[in-house]
Amino acid sequence: MTTVRAIITMAAAKGWSLHQMDVKNVFFHGDLQEEVYMEQPLGYVDQTHPNLVCRLKKTLYGLK
Repeated sequence: MTTVRAIITMAAAKGWSLHQMDVKNVFFHGDLQEEVYMEQPLGYVDQTHPNLVCRLKKTLYGLK
């Protein structure tokens, strides 16, 4: 928080404009360049096809 305050103070003193961005969600729902598959998430398992996997079309948080 101290760093944020220092940057805001510098911007105000020098007349810079500031813009806010949500960097926590930058990589959420990004397009994938390759095919990625995952197991069905707990709580959402299809009871008629429990052994099927899901193909991801968008990135997920924590995807490596």
